[in-house]
Amino acid sequence: MSPASTGLPRWLLAPALLGAALVLLPLVGMALRVRWSEFWELITSESSLAALRLSLQTSLTTTALCVILGVPMALLLARTRFPGLSVLRAMVLIPLVLPPVVGGIALLYTFGRQGLLGSSFELLGIQIAFSTTAVVLAQTFVALPFLVISLEGALRTAGTRYEVAAASLGARPTRVLLRITLPLVLPALCSGTVLSFARALGEFGATITFAGSLQGTTRTLPLEIYLQRESDPEAAVALSFVLMVVAIVVIALARRRPTA
Repeated sequence: MSPASTGLPRWLLAPALLGAALVLLPLVGMALRVRWSEFWELITSESSLAALRLSLQTSLTTTALCVILGVPMALLLARTRFPGLSVLRAMVLIPLVLPPVVGGIALLYTFGRQGLLGSSFELLGIQIAFSTTAVVLAQTFVALPFLVISLEGALRTAGTRYEVAAASLGARPTRVLLRITLPLVLPALCSGTVLSFARALGEFGATITFAGSLQGTTRTLPLEIYLQRESDPEAAVALSFVLMVVAIVVIALARRRPTA
């Protein structure tokens, strides 16, 4: 289908193709560098498997936290009105524009040993920084806005007419939420959940700043790739390819639209 057949100017084709090439060519270049004869050995080393296992475990935990915390946040942002709402929305979404390292520093000064809350946890014998819990917190910090922004937009688009009708018939707020609101925005909830998982799986900056890089404890797959880049570039390329394939699958699932 040509641009003309869709009513678009023909000149859009050139920058569109250039943008696609800018995104796709580096991925193709990386795939061509993979040493396929040793691929399986490179991605199944002890350190690689430990990093992949930790990444999957923490990303799944992070995704669950994003759903538990993000759904109420999105509902409040979309369905309530109060002074300062726009400021609150901006604060909730600020991890989207902050460099991840800055997020890691903020978490460190909140949950670290000398942090705002970390010092109190230390008195109770609980250490959060540089632990697996820190990995989950770092991933949640950067991934939560993806679910919130996806779900809030869907809630605003869906409107409130069905909820108002159900409430007028005597349905309690919780029943309206579970039977009307959430089913209406289920595709957006699923998409936001999958994107949160993908963002958590690829998180690097906040994790290494707040959690460090301890094998089996805080060294996720992106951190393993970074370390392998110096000591074993071939392993780094192979692991990068694995992460790229996972990301493509996740994004494809998030963007998939149900057929009529």
